[in-house]
Amino acid sequence: MSLALIEALMDQAWPAPDREDTGGWVMRAAGGVTQRANSVWPREEAVDHESAVRAASLWYTSRRLPLIFQVFDDERSAGLNAVLDAQRFTRQSETLIMVRAADTPPGAPRGDLPNDVEISEEPSEEWLRLWWSVDGRGGDAELEIARKILVSCPSVYALVTDDDGVPAAVGRLALVDGRGGIYCMATAAGHRRRGFGRQVLDALLTAGSHRGVSEFWLLAMASNTAAQALYEGAGFTERGRYLYRQARPQRALSGC
Repeated sequence: MSLALIEALMDQAWPAPDREDTGGWVMRAAGGVTQRANSVWPREEAVDHESAVRAASLWYTSRRLPLIFQVFDDERSAGLNAVLDAQRFTRQSETLIMVRAADTPPGAPRGDLPNDVEISEEPSEEWLRLWWSVDGRGGDAELEIARKILVSCPSVYALVTDDDGVPAAVGRLALVDGRGGIYCMATAAGHRRRGFGRQVLDALLTAGSHRGVSEFWLLAMASNTAAQALYEGAGFTERGRYLYRQARPQRALSGC
């Protein structure tokens, strides 16, 4: 998969409810819930980056949101990064894009799903609460926005429970154009390092294969070496990287 294709798949797998496509850049907003749904996707290089950044700033200001760019690590980003550097935008959340062909031999998932993994096409309340307890930022209102983002794309949801039936780990497989994106991998704090994450990953890969998925992709924080090791063991390899660049808050002048 080319990076341009993966970017488009990622945008469809996590669709922002409020968006504007300028033809080159895509502005996305979701009430501040998740960086990817509240950031500019600079799909193509702008003719005038400074003017485009100003226009994007106005778009987000009108929604009372900070200006954030999802910037991919390739030559297309050089001009934009130069402008963002000059304006002292921060660099946050460096993320690896990893891919895996459906027929990749290493770490191939089991043909049958484990009995303790539940597979569904809608996120259950248990699924949502476990994921949000690990990755969420906010309360019930923000969780409802996140739920709407999740169900806006055809998906498969996996939930694994422990021997006592307590939810231990969850994950989501977004289904886009014959390909599958692994999202929302989360393990409850008291259940980590016990193989539950791998069970969820195996279940999602198996479910995708049963649905004819030809290739898989996923996103892993550059700082999360444990997650990277899990995904590499399942046959995923790094394909690219991106990070978020956010405008610094403007301080109002004070004094008498």
